[in-house]
Amino acid sequence: MYHLRLKGDHYQMGVKRGKIFQKSNVRFPLHLDEFQLVYGKKSEQILRKIFPEVCEEIRGISDTIGIDYYILASWLLCMGCCMYNLEDNIPIEIRGCTAFAYSKDGNIIYGRNNDLPPYLKKGSKSEIYSPSNGNRFNITTSSFINGEEGINEHGLVIAMTFVMTCLKKIQAGFTSCFIVRYLLEKAGNTENALSLLMELPIASNCNILIADKSGKMMVVECTPSAKKIRKAENLENGKIVCTVNSFISNELKSYDAANGSDYHSNKRYHTVINSFSTHIKGNLIEATEQLLKGKYGFMCQYDDEPDFETVWSSVFDLKRLMIYRAEGDPRKKKFLTDSRLHDIVQGKHNLCK
Repeated sequence: MYHLRLKGDHYQMGVKRGKIFQKSNVRFPLHLDEFQLVYGKKSEQILRKIFPEVCEEIRGISDTIGIDYYILASWLLCMGCCMYNLEDNIPIEIRGCTAFAYSKDGNIIYGRNNDLPPYLKKGSKSEIYSPSNGNRFNITTSSFINGEEGINEHGLVIAMTFVMTCLKKIQAGFTSCFIVRYLLEKAGNTENALSLLMELPIASNCNILIADKSGKMMVVECTPSAKKIRKAENLENGKIVCTVNSFISNELKSYDAANGSDYHSNKRYHTVINSFSTHIKGNLIEATEQLLKGKYGFMCQYDDEPDFETVWSSVFDLKRLMIYRAEGDPRKKKFLTDSRLHDIVQGKHNLCK
């Protein structure tokens, strides 16, 4: 996993990343058909209207590596949206993932398993952003510029999980991974993030988990035509909210196009919820790590799934801005401490170094 730091003007941050791609001789599989190109360009227009800064970051990359801006932007906007259900797409895209947040004993903790094809593991990144006119944040991603999860300097966590969408129902708009990036950079707390999210046009089905250090947390189940707020469950000695690769609310279940092929989403969801009262106690960081390792039920045990595994696991302490991450299958990799965001916010580290 790469650990990149970016600071300042968005275009220049894009240039910096573009130079890294050049130095590493990175090539992109920009294989887009007519549907993806039309969808991508329409979505770029929406992205530019709402979040123009990130478009400038994309342009910084495209100018540096000599790729057409609209092709690169369209490709990024197709990820997690319309790259998985076109037969000729290369590579075929599949995603799992479990994310949850809970409040217990005065602590606010977030956990995640990011489940993907193993070829995406090598290029995964944990990045620190300090944009000129936005929040400082840590974002973890199997792509770049957008991401699957993150926490910002205000102790706000945003995370996505993928839900299969019927191709005919996909619309131009924000993909789940760009929602994560947008809210991390722009929002300061759960209420602020929710307000911004409810105004966004959504490209395809997804769940967006929002939690802040005050303990306010929820999942917003999103489709291109509807959004449903799912509140945290109040259980013994605290509350918890969890999201997997399906919709939990009855109102949106009919939108899920997976037909049950969702990498044991129901098992993962119930493992998290059922573990809260019985196993999540004592040292909460260690207990959460054990949950992610599958000690209390099915979470990351994809041994019978070809070309699919947990490529990273994360635990965030929202009040302390501390991150604990296993870069690979958490049954095999240790959780290591990442204090970069905490240190920057506390003034202990100069990002320019």
